[in-house]
Amino acid sequence: MEELGIYIHIPFCKQKCFYCDFCSFANKNEMQGKYVETVINEIKNITHKEKYTVTTIYLGGGTPSILNPDYIKNILQEIKSSFEILDDAEITIEINPGTVNEEKLKKYKEYGINRLSIGLQSANDKILKKIGRIHDYKQFEETFFYARKCGFKNINVDLMIGLEKFISAGYSLESSKRAIDLADKYEFIYTTVGISPNDVKQTLEKIIQKNPEHISVYSLIIEEGTIIEKLINENKLQLPDEETERIMYWTVVNELKENGYNQYEISNFSKKTYESKHNTNCWKQKQYIGLGTSAHSYLNKKRYSNTNNIEEYIKNIQENNISKNITIHEEQTEESTMNEYMLLGLRMIQGININEFKQKFKIDPTIKYKEILEKLQKENLIQITKTSIKLTKQGINFGNIVWEEFI
Repeated sequence: MEELGIYIHIPFCKQKCFYCDFCSFANKNEMQGKYVETVINEIKNITHKEKYTVTTIYLGGGTPSILNPDYIKNILQEIKSSFEILDDAEITIEINPGTVNEEKLKKYKEYGINRLSIGLQSANDKILKKIGRIHDYKQFEETFFYARKCGFKNINVDLMIGLEKFISAGYSLESSKRAIDLADKYEFIYTTVGISPNDVKQTLEKIIQKNPEHISVYSLIIEEGTIIEKLINENKLQLPDEETERIMYWTVVNELKENGYNQYEISNFSKKTYESKHNTNCWKQKQYIGLGTSAHSYLNKKRYSNTNNIEEYIKNIQENNISKNITIHEEQTEESTMNEYMLLGLRMIQGININEFKQKFKIDPTIKYKEILEKLQKENLIQITKTSIKLTKQGINFGNIVWEEFI
């Protein structure tokens, strides 16, 4: 049987965050029941379910935890009755502080959910307010406390860097550039440059004390049409430049490494054995089905997605016109599959396993991509050994330059 991941998109939220361009709605909560019913019908209409063994289930959003927990139960019951599920399948739900309580978390545990992903972003209440989050840090602490009380032993905390400009008094950007040059020596990020305590460090210290099994740290990306883009254009919000943001990034890497977290992907850190199985499978080009409006899928070398129009999504499934919801973005050739494998694999800190590439594609990647790899190696962006191809620390700083070679 083929391994399969399942992603379910829950597009509802209490308030759209200022940086968010995901398919999410703060004004359509009356549609929740009809939407969940439609997702269940979409599951029922998946063909050849007997071919697959489900290894991961991920409920993302939006804010899945805004739903009545019975809706979550119904979705999971339909998946479990429709597919063969591994006994140790990773089942994750994204939750936001301010949308869960102890009773709701108890129900999640009863339903078989074994991993929580909590959207904190920052421990600084002023920053949370600036970016449109509905919670404060105290609410996060309460959520985390009840999660542990209810028996959750696999918790991720989402953080963001690049939310606030910080440059220490007395230090110029020239000294900041020097910090980037010294990023190869993790331990020098604070001590050499002398960056004083800031939001990034304070947030990390608070979260490390909570001892979650997994921490994801993403850079703020300014998306077109978002409120945060408007605030920046009106000079109402100032963000750090790229060099300062790199200091933030290596600060994170250093702090988490010193506190027992292994960096296994550009933006993801975990305690031993607690890597996100769902995300890792995506980076390793394994198959997954996305359910719900705007959800993306990768199946049989096709990348496709559902419409992001929630009304159309519901109407088409009600009328048994599921194909109308789908847009095919790519039907991969062997060549494009290899290119994507390289691009995704180089997000992983361990990089590309050369033998695994040979087994999958019947060719040595160091031969297939000889000219590209030699150029990237000359620029000190990648490291090639007998067994792997991976980013150097300089390559991590300028990952986009590397990945563009395989697009």
